[in-house]
Amino acid sequence: MRVLVIDIGGSSIKLLATGQTERTRLPSSSDLTPDEMVSRVKEAGGDWTYDVVSIGYPGPVEGNAILVEPKNLGDGWVGFDFGRALGRPVKIVNDAAMQAIGSYQGDEMLFLGLGTGLGSALIAHGALQPLELAHLPYNKGRTYEDYLGKNGLKKRGKKKWREKVFEIVPAFHAAFQVDYVVLGGGNAKLLDELPPHTRRGGNALAFEGGFRLWDPDSGVRVD
Repeated sequence: MRVLVIDIGGSSIKLLATGQTERTRLPSSSDLTPDEMVSRVKEAGGDWTYDVVSIGYPGPVEGNAILVEPKNLGDGWVGFDFGRALGRPVKIVNDAAMQAIGSYQGDEMLFLGLGTGLGSALIAHGALQPLELAHLPYNKGRTYEDYLGKNGLKKRGKKKWREKVFEIVPAFHAAFQVDYVVLGGGNAKLLDELPPHTRRGGNALAFEGGFRLWDPDSGVRVD
């Protein structure tokens, strides 16, 4: 089965299809609509051959449906029929969940995406459970995302940001009682050392997750 994977972000849209060796990056913007995104995808992948599509969306997704309009894109995403627009069967998951699927190596895993925000997902007993840890209150009226996201890094600097990673990640590991934590997202590379029971992921694993979404032997169940 040939798969097209679309990883949607606020600054760019990244594409990779079965048989392609290099991912394609397309511009995004705060007024990007799903219609416009589909047009750009079709233009960029005009000569690609694929049977199905996986989409990683920067927001809550349930039952293959987008629940909330994105913060950093335009309107019209909730209720949009991607299958009809792309002319292929489509599976949609949260972008952190897609990277979590690609990062999974068995047992029970917590994924934390250290990027613009704080993505999170849990895989337990082979089942994917997207999480929304980013906006939980943490300290002085601020959330976990306020400390571990891009703004927290910019405001407090790399040293204090790393200290917060080493404080918060072990607490999440203990709370969820997982075997290991994967730190993905673009800012994971800023960590010279990792907290205990933690390994490094990477944004490229989002594409592996997109391919695995259509693999019945992936070891991950997406309800």
